Amino acid sequence: MTSIPEPGLARFNASADSAALAALHEVCAGRAWGGAVLAGRPYATVDDLLAAGDRATAGLTDTGLAEALAGHPPIGRPTPGDPVSAREQRGLAGASERLTTELAELNLAYEEKFGHVFLICATGMTGERMRDALEERLRHTPERERAIARAELGRINRIRLSRLVTGTGTRAAAPGQAP
Repeated sequence: MTSIPEPGLARFNASADSAALAALHEVCAGRAWGGAVLAGRPYATVDDLLAAGDRATAGLTDTGLAEALAGHPPIGRPTPGDPVSAREQRGLAGASERLTTELAELNLAYEEKFGHVFLICATGMTGERMRDALEERLRHTPERERAIARAELGRINRIRLSRLVTGTGTRAAAPGQAP
């Protein structure tokens, strides 16, 4: 018995390489990541696509990870006019001026220490929780923080890939992990 892929996945599989790569670039700014996911087409299931995204994230070199991280705006400053950025950071909607100022200062300290944007899967998080995570992660070593940033990137990529092909963002956690 053959399973029929979801319509969004079937469209993704049938897209011209350039269109699929452009869509993948909206998921993750890392070119190596997009190329690796593109090379695995066609995908039989959404879970197969998500697993390919996980492998591509795990396989990013330091340069590829830096490129992917550079595609994300700082927490507290979603990209103007970008509905994805605004949706992912909606926990900051209505945040106090004090909280936004704290986040701006902490983001700056983080970028100075680690050389890249603070990345967290902000979907469903409050501004206070994002601030607390930022404060905690400032105490990490660069190696530990790079591993955490990679894991957060993977979570974000899963949500975005799922939205790309299903219209939902319900598959953030890797198989066997809590969402």
